[in-house]
Amino acid sequence: MVEQISLYRAPTTVANVETIASWLGERAADVTVRERFLDRTDEALPRAFARARVRSPYERETGSEMLGVVRYEERALSHPERAGGVLYDGQAVQDALRKRLPAGSLDHAHVVLLDRVLGTWGDHDGRWHKRVSVLGQPALVSVPGLYEAPAKPEAYYKEQQRHALLSGDTPPREVLENEVDGEFLVEDDPRTTEALQGYVLSAVHYLTTGEAFCDEEQCRLSNPHRHPALIAAQLREPAFCPEHEAMYGTDTRR
Repeated sequence: MVEQISLYRAPTTVANVETIASWLGERAADVTVRERFLDRTDEALPRAFARARVRSPYERETGSEMLGVVRYEERALSHPERAGGVLYDGQAVQDALRKRLPAGSLDHAHVVLLDRVLGTWGDHDGRWHKRVSVLGQPALVSVPGLYEAPAKPEAYYKEQQRHALLSGDTPPREVLENEVDGEFLVEDDPRTTEALQGYVLSAVHYLTTGEAFCDEEQCRLSNPHRHPALIAAQLREPAFCPEHEAMYGTDTRR
């Protein structure tokens, strides 16, 4: 049984860790908010991230230790606001961070919010898939993955491409929200914190019970693959399926 949780900030994102910790503490165990995990950098960590970089959506082998790539990862660790546009092997990143967990703290859950996009390889279709979370110890929850991993409505991608052709830039969130029918989350969405709560609880639930995700799509412990399902699970009632409601209660603030 998990009795203590360390929850690590992702300060370059809009995720409010204190709010998540308060919500989590009412349902799981004692939560301690800690500073950005990647501040625990050392000489080897940039190389670990360089080795974890996904080269191609359809190429299983990852990584490059070319000097320029390693230098980029050094800058990304020191100045995370400059990083972006790179997909990383989530399990490789998890392995690298596991080696850097505080000594004597493996008896409780570590949940690391990250400003990196993480993926896992799909043997069934031979390609990388972006993920919101990578379960285990430490558990990784990707804030940009919340926006990028679940599929958006097709009209979203068409509007994004149209705007890019006309202006050469990514359209503002307000433009996409006004022009595209359907519900979805976008970068810096004000609903980010609330949507992440279920993913953080899922990480703790997995370490407690061994259950990865709930099969009931309306439950906050599910793992939706499309944005409408994500919003239904994380931002709509009911909060949990009957089984998990018995464990974690209701969520009247939704």
